[in-house]
Amino acid sequence: EISRREDGTIKLSQRRYIEELLERHQLVKAKPRATPLPPGSKVLLTSDTDAELEDSTKYRALVGELNYLATSTRPDIAQALSVLARHMAKPSRSHMEVALGVLRYLAGTREHGLVFGGSGELKMEGFSDSDWAGDPTTRRSTTGYVFTIGGAAVSWSSQLQRTVAASSVEAEYQAASAAVREALWLRKLAGELGLGNETIGIQMDSQGALSLGNNPITSARSKHIDVQHHLVRERVARG
Repeated sequence: EISRREDGTIKLSQRRYIEELLERHQLVKAKPRATPLPPGSKVLLTSDTDAELEDSTKYRALVGELNYLATSTRPDIAQALSVLARHMAKPSRSHMEVALGVLRYLAGTREHGLVFGGSGELKMEGFSDSDWAGDPTTRRSTTGYVFTIGGAAVSWSSQLQRTVAASSVEAEYQAASAAVREALWLRKLAGELGLGNETIGIQMDSQGALSLGNNPITSARSKHIDVQHHLVRERVARG
């Protein structure tokens, strides 16, 4: 749904689609949840104490339906969907409850969406972060980034990292590497759309990862980091 607002902005949302999902899963009158996942929750693999779903089709269908929202207009549920998608092969009853919990969160935030326009400058900016060793099974970290234009999200991702990070700094550095690759593509796209070809700043909250990106010296604590992630250093040096 695209709606023009009185302040001159345009809002992109999927309220009607969310309401259809609520009806389909009998959650129209469900009590809304404040967050997509409960704070501190750990979604584990199916075990003997947690019965596997007899028919996993409904779980896979629900995750697919929610993923459509996560990739279209709802970056706020991207991390939750990244977690749920890891259990498509052998989902359990608890996994289904977590997925329905995301739907209950959407029940209370169905009006949320992406807002574009207004008087803000069309400047592109990125943010990256990580969840170090957050996956309880593999101890791999999660990379998260979002890019905005004029404050509105235009690109986002939440994905499990391919390798285990030995420290929180390495996890943050891997997240920064993914964000840099996305920024390079977005800058090229922005030039083709006539939005300029300016440098895109990426904000992050790890002083260690920032030092790695700015300092070409390799120490004993960082020499194990894969060469592919030093793309960050190269691009910082090139401005």
